[in-house]
Amino acid sequence: MTANRPAGVPEHAIAESEGVTSYSELKQMIIARIRSGEWPPNHRIPSENDLISELRVSKMTVNRALRELATEGELVRIRGVGSFVAEPKGHSGIYEVRNIADEISERGHSHSSSVIFLAEESIAPEIAHSMEIEVGSKVFHSLIIHKENNVPVQLEDRYVNPAEVPAYMEQDFSSITPNFYLSSIAPLVDAEHIIEAVVPQPWECKLLVVFKTEPCLAIKRRTWSSTGVVSVVRLIYPGSRYRLESRSKGIFL
Repeated sequence: MTANRPAGVPEHAIAESEGVTSYSELKQMIIARIRSGEWPPNHRIPSENDLISELRVSKMTVNRALRELATEGELVRIRGVGSFVAEPKGHSGIYEVRNIADEISERGHSHSSSVIFLAEESIAPEIAHSMEIEVGSKVFHSLIIHKENNVPVQLEDRYVNPAEVPAYMEQDFSSITPNFYLSSIAPLVDAEHIIEAVVPQPWECKLLVVFKTEPCLAIKRRTWSSTGVVSVVRLIYPGSRYRLESRSKGIFL
């Protein structure tokens, strides 16, 4: 049997795993390979079909094991590509308005982005209320995917007030981020954050390259300059690829 094992699965791993009968045992086998360094960060592990064939377990067993390992941060699953050993999760301060490109660079990783669209639109009522402008007014709308080492880690859906930032549409957001540009043009004096757990919509799953069951974090952020609301943005992070954290000094009851 071991003569036809998939690439990346050592012979002794298969031999040790022939007794695997449950998803928890399969999880432990995979974790053992990761902890030993045999499967290092970013290593692509065998496909579900390869694991099913070589370990003689059911598709349900393999799928549950991989899904739970992704939720626990051990693996990153990219729909249509495969499962990879996770690096330590990227993180962002909960109440900071930071440039994601800077966060990624500080970890020694590469940031890139894809602009899905950049357009001028008539504002919808719910967005008009958030931006404190009249319904039907024109706003700038951008949708951008941010990637860390070519893996999507943030979907940025942003509305910008043209009165505050008239040249927004002229920028190349494949080379700079909206955060960087807005911070330089309209320095922020206040920010509001709403954080929630969400199940991504189908179109969001497609752009983030995640499964429809992937839990995500959503931040709704509204920012002000000294003269008014600058932008309203919704940021979606795949839960298995990113975390939010905060630390404060003092005593809190």
